[in-house]
Formats: sequence, structure tokens, C-alpha cells
Amino acid sequence: CESHGLALGLFSALYLHFHLCVPLSPPLPLQTVQSHKPHFLAVHCQEVGGKNYEASMSHVDSFVKELLSSDAMREYSRARVYLDENYKSQEHFTALGSFYFIHESLKNIHQFDFKAKKFKKVVGKETYSETLESTPSLEKEKFPQDYFPECKWSRKGFIRTRWALADCAFDLVNIHLFHDASNLVAWEKSPSVYSGTRQKALGYALDRITDQRHEKLPYFVFGDFNFRLDSKQVIESLCSTAAMQTVRAADTNEVDKLIFRESDNDRKVVLQLEKKLFNYVYQDVFRENNGTSLLQYDKELSVFKDRLHELEISFPPSYPYSEDSSQGKQYMNTRCPAWCDRILLSPSARELVLKPENEEKSIVYDNIGPNVCMGDHKPVFLSFRITAGAGKPNANKHKCCVVQ
Repeated sequence: CESHGLALGLFSALYLHFHLCVPLSPPLPLQTVQSHKPHFLAVHCQEVGGKNYEASMSHVDSFVKELLSSDAMREYSRARVYLDENYKSQEHFTALGSFYFIHESLKNIHQFDFKAKKFKKVVGKETYSETLESTPSLEKEKFPQDYFPECKWSRKGFIRTRWALADCAFDLVNIHLFHDASNLVAWEKSPSVYSGTRQKALGYALDRITDQRHEKLPYFVFGDFNFRLDSKQVIESLCSTAAMQTVRAADTNEVDKLIFRESDNDRKVVLQLEKKLFNYVYQDVFRENNGTSLLQYDKELSVFKDRLHELEISFPPSYPYSEDSSQGKQYMNTRCPAWCDRILLSPSARELVLKPENEEKSIVYDNIGPNVCMGDHKPVFLSFRITAGAGKPNANKHKCCVVQ
């Protein structure tokens, strides 16, 4: 979308989400920034350092320094980077990373100090890591361990920051919810037990960012929600004409594998399902027309329909892509492809984005690198413009912000 300066009463924002596994090649995300030319850029990452974070975390700092000093980002004169790198703390480690960049043309931007309970002007570039829980410019929480007892040490949690610009204030929440530990367990009932766990955790996060400790503001929540298609329903649909064979483990008699075979066509195997295997032979269904025929099975957000909104999805499921650099469009045969990575808006945030004066073409919700390997998650982004003064209070709206 075009970028307008504050002199025209508009500013543009670009919200990106991706998993940060270093070393990471940044050209495509930077190309997206150069294409949309946002004044305010927010990037939320999960799994900072990757799966082998103990070995890879040392590369994160050099990646951040390179990013901050890159030619592509030279017009962003202020930045705040928050990296949860303290993997030795089981109690607090979330592996979340939040990056915020402010264009030099944006003259007046403030960030909230949650300890002092007031906004402070943002100047310079600063990076915070290690013990983020004591950093006053954010709130960080890790979900209680008993939310996901299957995982002995979960890194799931959220980070919240609060910003004020163009006479409007809002919260940005970086979130990582619980995954599906077993395809077989997810298949057992509709909705799955994992769906219920994510619902509980997301509800907890929303309650925390809207409680009485601070003024309620519009909020954007983006990250890896790990939302999955309803496994039972989508498999019954994909394999509606197939016969199911159950294979049990010899020692425990527990279900070890499900095999779905076509009734004709030489009893061809359509789907083989194991704990960490989802091998479906007609994978193109997840790419044709961006997989939108399967959105009917994407139901986890519906529980929060009064609290969270989303723009129309027009990109294929964001996970799990092949990590083979030559297979940019191919899904791995590990999980049923799903829209795990999302950018969600509170009702008041949706009003800011969808103002009548915002032309539809100025709002873009899409993924990055559709044909290029970007890791097992495709990054998603939301680009939009907000009219300066959009958050000013009137008789029907809450006070948007007070800058001190």
C-alpha cells in the first residue's frame, strides 16, 4: 500500500509474524517492508533461536545487530527489540521475540511504562534480553504448567507492549499457544482436547490484557496460535469414501496407526495417520484456491467471536511447510496443514483498521514467500493505515490514550 506522512493525516503500519530460527536469511521479509513502506513496523517471533536454542541462541544477537544496521532499515531511526533468550530459566523462558521499528518521518511516538503507568517518548534504538519480566516497557507471562501437562517444559506464553502514536494508543500482544502433541489424540473427538487447551490459554491472555490494572485499549494479538482444523471432521471429509484400518501396538494394544484406503482403485492408501505423521496423498487440496474449501473446519476462533476479529484469509495454511530449500510450496507429512499463524484484532482495533476513509486496497492480510522455503511456518503480515486522530475520544468511545 502507499505510505503517507502525518502531514496528510495518515500513517501506515505493518504487522509481521514469523518463527525466528537463526541463522535466518532476511531478504523476503525486508522486501515486504520495502514494498509496503510502513511508518510503524511490528514483528512478532516465536521460538527465538530455533528448536536447538541452546546451540543457536548465540547467533541471535548478531542477527539482530545486522538487522538494525541493514540498508533496508536505515530509515527506521528508532527501534525496540525484546528477546526472551534466558533458556536456563524454566520458570520464565518463552523464546518470544518482539521487534518494533519507527520510521524517521514519524515524529511523535510513545511507549507505555507499565511500572510507572505512563507513556514515555521513544528515542534511539534499544535491545532487551535475558530477564524481560523485570523490563518496565512490557508485560510477559508464561502459561501455567498445568495447562499442558503432556509437555514437561513448555515455552508457551505471551508478551504485551503498549504504544501511542497519531493520537491513538493500542496494545500489541505476541503470543504462542500450545500445539497438537499427537495426531491420533487430536482425531479422537471433535473438538479435540488440544483445542480446549488453546481456548483456555487464549482466554487467560485476553483476560489479563483487559483486566482492571490498566486502561482498556484496542489490541492486536498476533503470533503462533497453533489453531488447527477440526481433525475428526476434516479427516472424515477427506476420507469420506475410504475404509479405516486400525493398527495397534503389540505391547500396549494402544492405537499406533490409522490407515484409510479407497474402497476401489486397488484399495489405494489415501491417508496414513500416526502420532507425528499425516500422510495424505492428495495434498493439493490444501493449496488449491488457497485451501479455502477447508476453512469451514477452522473453528477455534469462533469461541472468541465477540472478543477477536480477523480479516478475510486469502492465503494457504501457514503450517507445516517443508524445510527443504527446494520445496517452498510443499507441506511436510507431519501434521494436517492449518492456519496456525494469525493476526487478530479486538473489536475496537478492527474499527481503527476498517475506518470508512481507509480504502480496501490499503489493507493487506497475506503471507510472505509463498513459493520460497521460509521454514516450517510461512510468515503472515497485516498492512494497513490509520487516520491520525482516529483514537480521539467522543461521546460514544472510550478515552484512547493520555500521554505524559
